[in-house]
Amino acid sequence: MSTDKLSVKEKIGYSLGDTASHFVWDLVGFWLLIFYTDVYGISPSVAGWIMFAGSIWDAVVDPIVGIISDRTDTRWGKFRPYLLFGAIPYAILAVLAFTTPPFSPTGIIVYAAITCLLLRTAYAFVNLPYSSMSAVMTADSAERASLNTYRFIAAYLGQFVVTGLALYFVNYFGNRADESIASQGFKALVTTDTANAASGYQATVAVFAVLSLVFFLITFLTTKERIPAPKKQDTSVAKDFKYLFKNNPWIVLTCVGVVSFIMFAMQNAAIAYYFKYYIQDATNVQLFNVLGTVALIVALPLSKPLAKRFGNKYVYMGSSVLSGIFFALIYAAGDNLVMVYVFNILAKMAYAPAVPLLWTMIADAADFGEWKLNRRTTGLCFSAAVFSQKVGWAIGAAFAGWILTWSNYIPDAAEQTDSAILGIRLLVSVIPGVLYASCALVMAFYGLTPSMEKQMKADLEARRAGELNPAEA
Repeated sequence: MSTDKLSVKEKIGYSLGDTASHFVWDLVGFWLLIFYTDVYGISPSVAGWIMFAGSIWDAVVDPIVGIISDRTDTRWGKFRPYLLFGAIPYAILAVLAFTTPPFSPTGIIVYAAITCLLLRTAYAFVNLPYSSMSAVMTADSAERASLNTYRFIAAYLGQFVVTGLALYFVNYFGNRADESIASQGFKALVTTDTANAASGYQATVAVFAVLSLVFFLITFLTTKERIPAPKKQDTSVAKDFKYLFKNNPWIVLTCVGVVSFIMFAMQNAAIAYYFKYYIQDATNVQLFNVLGTVALIVALPLSKPLAKRFGNKYVYMGSSVLSGIFFALIYAAGDNLVMVYVFNILAKMAYAPAVPLLWTMIADAADFGEWKLNRRTTGLCFSAAVFSQKVGWAIGAAFAGWILTWSNYIPDAAEQTDSAILGIRLLVSVIPGVLYASCALVMAFYGLTPSMEKQMKADLEARRAGELNPAEA
């Protein structure tokens, strides 16, 4: 049984699962907050609390999904079945989350909160098992880096499509009787006819949800799980958590996940406000996102060669510092659009190599648990790491809404106060820049070296083959 090399076909098949995730989840990350405030009529403060509650709930569900998937045993493996059976409720709930039934003001808030909670739950039951698959498809760290590079190229292609086309779809479905799509651009968000924007969002999400179903099915059909849990491992949940918190590499990656995802959530939630109210040309938000995504895709293939040359840890540290500096410089660019685009492109290219490495290192941390502690908890290891990222996302998204409130943001106003503009600018530049650069300080405590990874791989392969027993290894 080979646990190392994967075919290009399998890597591409696996990668489409993250395209499927991004087709829906990027609509949530980029547009749900402004959909709540400017289309569904929810106040920024309440919308921030809904996003916070949804992310916290999602974070609570993540370890549960990890525990369940670790104990799943089917002819398809532990994790693949969730792609097959979880994609349908995920797609349905995505459409419901971007639906605006004519409820009372209280009913609107309750409906938004419930659909947000359910969508995040469905996402956990699909995306967590999907992420865990990378740890059981191959045992080779370099091959995992390659697999995750394919994954994130496909993920950002999905993001490219969503950020580049979603609002045109919203406009097309919501305002088909109006002038041409190209000349309307961002009009669906700022139109006074919110019913048009609401119907446009619902139809657009439905299109991407169906595409997600198709891609998840392809991932299920083209991938294979190869690495089993130790045969004699018991099913004690208490032991799973006990040993997880003895896993030092995982602890470091968990902290990095919290900090980095606070940054991602803040910036993603604020970028639409930045172009709508500070740049005062909302159509440019799509070009900003598209150029940033292209920069990510271009720089992602550097991940594997850089990691081979310098090691996962040091590539991640350097990437964090450089990208943090470039993000902060967006503030210095002021309203000079060319420099705003340049600094964003440089920031995205700088942090692109670190994106697949984080997930590669989480898989390595799962191996470390089996190697050092003789207990493999792949699903829990990934779910607990994602838990930390969801906590970070919850904090970041909530603070984006709260900072807008504290800075006296007025929803859909023709002009904003100076304090609101300052808050929006800081959310896009300085705050995320400082946060992401600080990840390098946390990553300094990551203990797995390339030589240790090689030894760990050799010992585990020998152990699984029966050449060594756990005591000898």
